[in-house]
Amino acid sequence: MLDLARDVVGTQPILAVFLAIGVGYLVGQINLGGFSLGVGAVLFVGLAIGAFAPKASVTGPIGLTGLIMFLYGIGILYGRQFFEGMTGVAGRKYNLLAFIACVAGLLVALGLGQFFGIKIGHTLGIYAGSMTSTATLQAALDTMKNGEPSIGYSIAYPFGVIGPILCIYFMTRQVKPTFPPKVERFHMGEITLAPTYAGRRLEDVSADLPDGVQVTMVRKGDQNIVPSADLAVAHGDGVMIVADREEAIAETAAKLGRLESGRIVKDRSALDYVRVFVGKANLVGIPLARLPMPAGFPAHLLHVRRYDMDVVPTPDLTLEFGDRVGVLMPPNRKEEVRRHFGDTVKSTAEFSYVSLGLGMVLGVLLGLIPIPIPGLGIVTLGIAGGPLIVALILGKLRRTGPLLWVMPLPANIVLRNYGLAIFLAAVGINAGQPFVRTVAESGFTMLFIGVAVLLTTVIIVLLVGYYLMKIPYDDLVGIASGATGNPAILVYSTRMAPTERPDIGYAMIFPSMTIVKVIAVQIVGLLALSGSG
Repeated sequence: MLDLARDVVGTQPILAVFLAIGVGYLVGQINLGGFSLGVGAVLFVGLAIGAFAPKASVTGPIGLTGLIMFLYGIGILYGRQFFEGMTGVAGRKYNLLAFIACVAGLLVALGLGQFFGIKIGHTLGIYAGSMTSTATLQAALDTMKNGEPSIGYSIAYPFGVIGPILCIYFMTRQVKPTFPPKVERFHMGEITLAPTYAGRRLEDVSADLPDGVQVTMVRKGDQNIVPSADLAVAHGDGVMIVADREEAIAETAAKLGRLESGRIVKDRSALDYVRVFVGKANLVGIPLARLPMPAGFPAHLLHVRRYDMDVVPTPDLTLEFGDRVGVLMPPNRKEEVRRHFGDTVKSTAEFSYVSLGLGMVLGVLLGLIPIPIPGLGIVTLGIAGGPLIVALILGKLRRTGPLLWVMPLPANIVLRNYGLAIFLAAVGINAGQPFVRTVAESGFTMLFIGVAVLLTTVIIVLLVGYYLMKIPYDDLVGIASGATGNPAILVYSTRMAPTERPDIGYAMIFPSMTIVKVIAVQIVGLLALSGSG
């Protein structure tokens, strides 16, 4: 029976891949003291399948296709935050810290690998596994032209996940950081105008508003109307305002008149309110200042809800598929508003396969461009680096004419996780047999090197960042998560620092450090190959 199962799995690579994915996700859900492998368990199940069925081999581009899907999704999601971080003083400082830590980790891997006589391919794999970086693993595989990096990666990967979590846990206990409560980004208020604004235009009133405050509806007499810049207001008129800070409501009331709730929101005779999903591509990626609204009747966008957060509709905000927008319009025009925005929950999974295909093609082509390094040879960004850089740029652009590059978060998560699972399954299955032999010969030594590499990287980020650079703690754990890379580390960081800053820090660090690691292992690999030749 076992021989039959071994033959079936060994001769059916697609079966082996999906068996690794299905069982791997099941194993990844096992939680021990708050720690689980998550999608990383797919790699270890793949190794077990490869060891069980020696004939099992995943050939062709299936694994690389999965890797490109993962990296493209990361770049598209974090493109804007990445470039904003790189152009700011804080972002450059954070990237410098992560760069020093990642290079220090690589030096430790090379030093200990040479001391213990570990093959350079295994050493580069240990470094990639310690950083839980699939892109770095692929770069090492491409450079070394053998499966040695997969073995080192598999041995180092588990501590690459649990190590940063333990470091962040003990660091948090040591420094005992405190954080302000989560701030709501959307607040509303109704204000009755003072006599000083009689006869003035709404444009003049808006000029007196604090930053982040907008007028979304006006009440003249007994009727609510959509605001316009040239609308003349009078003493006693009411305005509804929205703000991203709660205190801004009181500040605005002190300038314009007095707070008086209930006058506007209770009257829906002239203007009603409806929430609709954004489901049309021609409305996505366009700043609200240029967003077309339904023609033939007054309509005004009151607010935007993106996943689990309400957002003030600023002029430069761009809509995404799946956003829910609150629209003010005459009560009998709701169906027209729904048709205009394409109101459907399916939009949460909509994206353009045209832009996806073109983006990935551009990424692969960029990865093929040779980069000459004097005295060393040719380095390329490869399958790992090219798609990531292109996706970062496209994620920043968001839209180019009719081409919409971004995708809804749910669709992005599915693309990334599915791609990563395919890649890890293929890598694990192909490395199963060599993995067993190497662990028996020098597995504990390689595990020790992986632990040293990981601790070097994380401790430099946490200690130098906190005690010398005085980086806020919620930013710091985001940097540590981005430098090491695994999303599970970021999830744990947000538990230890429950603000939005860990996500932003991760977005600023993860793409740039992925590129650094990819190029670094290629250079080291080429140096090693040229020396051995």
